[in-house]
Amino acid sequence: MKRAIVIVIDSMGCGAMADCGEYGDIKECNTLCNVAKAVKGLNAPSLYKLGLGNLGDVQGVEKNQKAIAQYGIMKEKSKGKDTTTGHWEMMGLVLEKPFRVYPDGFPDEIINKFIEKTGCKGILANYPASGTKVIEDFHKEHSETKYPIIYTSADSVFQIAVDIDVIPVEKLYEYCEIAREILTDKYNVSRVIARPYHMVDGKPVRIGALRRDYSVEPFKDSTCDAVIKNNGIVIGIGKIEDIFVGKGISHAIHTGGNTQGLEITLKAIKNELNLEELETNNYKIKNYDKSFIFTNLVDTDMLYGHRNDPVGYAKAIEEIDSYLPKIIDNMTDEDILIITADHGCDPTVPGTDHTREQVPVIIYSKNITAGPLPEINSFEYISERIKEWLEIEQPAAVAEQ
Repeated sequence: MKRAIVIVIDSMGCGAMADCGEYGDIKECNTLCNVAKAVKGLNAPSLYKLGLGNLGDVQGVEKNQKAIAQYGIMKEKSKGKDTTTGHWEMMGLVLEKPFRVYPDGFPDEIINKFIEKTGCKGILANYPASGTKVIEDFHKEHSETKYPIIYTSADSVFQIAVDIDVIPVEKLYEYCEIAREILTDKYNVSRVIARPYHMVDGKPVRIGALRRDYSVEPFKDSTCDAVIKNNGIVIGIGKIEDIFVGKGISHAIHTGGNTQGLEITLKAIKNELNLEELETNNYKIKNYDKSFIFTNLVDTDMLYGHRNDPVGYAKAIEEIDSYLPKIIDNMTDEDILIITADHGCDPTVPGTDHTREQVPVIIYSKNITAGPLPEINSFEYISERIKEWLEIEQPAAVAEQ
């Protein structure tokens, strides 16, 4: 049985796009190389073997003319620098019209609708902010008023944070579902994100395992749908199910962090998951003949990129690197592994938001010829490689919404 495995190292961009200035980013942004430089070298022997060092000045990861994988750099065709846009383009959906951003916070028209429909009576914050900082600043008032904390960023996100000992997590999810209904059409917000937290030793700590992303629904079928329509299954690990609103995801499992995501990915490759327990959206696929394992590893972005922590970011890359030998050893001749990213989030440059960057792509299989890839002008390249490997026919993606 043929299988495609895609691991997205969230936000591990590798150099500014030519149009980065249009997104408020500086040309010096380069998440991968700047993180490696900040820690005076990454310890990533597996990524060295795969050829990552050939993609730039990655301190600690030398160039390797005997790399065992194909390696290259992909430019983003879509307008945007957010998670949804990046992942959608990987699956053949290109956005010509970017999602809206709210650099001054959300207008009264949106907030008043949210308050009315949720019955929450009021909200706190409502401006672009670091998630950890805004929770620290408003926790006391949140505890006293029970008003949810609303904030955004340079990306198209409506984030809702609550202390689950003040407002139950089920109520938080209800708030998010209502916000998702409001923030369509002219408001055009990419994602509503539930940000639950609790107090640990007197400090607010976010609970990654309970985070949920409520994305706008894809505007047409993606490569994920094509896999299912061609008698395959799609296993979404991490926030993949949320990014695609479950569309084209036959099996899903959310994770609390990279370690769990890597362990589950390894189990999926070893065929150790109980797929019946993971079935979603009433997909009942029993006699499938192909499989697509799609993993997002979010810690690089959520815990370290946005928090300007290159040391933590480097350690997260090194942890991923440590799992790659086990992943590769358990692959069969019928498997292909693709490692990439969805955008940048350089923790070494001013700001705490995503950065408009090109991304690395590494492709490994026991049955392909290693070496450099030609210039790649769209993340759609991943979609094409998956369809080719799994022998799937699908019309070319239409670049419209």
